[in-house]
Amino acid sequence: MGSFVTRKQKIVKYRNDHFEKLDDEVAVEFPLTIVVDGQEFATMVCTPTYLDELVIGFLASEGLIRSSKEIKAISVDEHRGFAYVELVTKQSIQKEFYAKRFIGSCCGKSRQFYFYNDMKTAKTVVHHMKVHVDQCFRLMRLLQERSTDFQATGGIHNAALCTPDELVIIRSDIGRHNALDKIYGYCLQHDVLLSDKLIVFSGRVSSEVLLKVSKMGIGIILSKSAPTTLALELANDLGITVVGFIRGQTFNVYTHADQIIE
Repeated sequence: MGSFVTRKQKIVKYRNDHFEKLDDEVAVEFPLTIVVDGQEFATMVCTPTYLDELVIGFLASEGLIRSSKEIKAISVDEHRGFAYVELVTKQSIQKEFYAKRFIGSCCGKSRQFYFYNDMKTAKTVVHHMKVHVDQCFRLMRLLQERSTDFQATGGIHNAALCTPDELVIIRSDIGRHNALDKIYGYCLQHDVLLSDKLIVFSGRVSSEVLLKVSKMGIGIILSKSAPTTLALELANDLGITVVGFIRGQTFNVYTHADQIIE
C-alpha cells in the first residue's frame, strides 16, 4: 500500500514579525470501519497505511482471532473507509464483551481493571532477554532517525519491532495503539517469532499500549516518553520491562530492571 501518512496543507505562518503563505505537512486522519462476517465490529481512526496489518493485528488484540490463518478473506475499500473480513469459522460477535469492564485478579497479584477481552487475551510474558544500556540508546536513536513523518508533522507516533541489535520493522500511525496493531498484524502474517524481540516506541506507555505488548508476547518496551501508573502496575504483574524517557544519555527503568544491563 502506498504512503498516505501526510498531506500538504496551505497555511499562513507568523514568524519574524510577519505573516507568510506556506505549504505545510499535516498528518492524515482516516476513519476505518471493520466489518466481520457481515457484522460491523468497530470503527477506528487511523493513518491509512498497512491497513491489512492493522485489521489483522486489531482483531488478534481483541481476541477475535489468534492467527492470520483464521481469516478466509480480507478486503479494504479505501474510498469508502471499510475493511471487510471473512473468517474461516464464523462466530457470533458479542459486542458487549469488547466494551465491558472486568475487575479481577491479574496473575494472582494486584486487582486490575480490564476490558473483558483483555482479561481473556493479556498474558504474563516469560523471557530471558537482556538488553544493554548502549543498545537502548542506539535503538531509540535509530527509531528517531527514521521518524521522518513525525519530524514533518509532529502528529505521528512510531513503533518498531526490534532485536537488541537492530530494527526489524517500523510502523507509523496517528494512534499509538494502531502502530502496535500494524506490527502485530505483520508478525501474524509472516509468522515472526516474538519471544526474542522488543518494542521501541515514540509515545506514552499507557495501559492500553502495555496490554497490546503483553498480547504480542513481548517482554520489553523502550519509550522516549512517560508511562502511566496503571501501565506500570500491569507491567509488574505481567513480567514486562518498561523503560521510559530515553533522551540523550539518560532513561528510567520502571519495572523488572534486571533485564537492562550495563
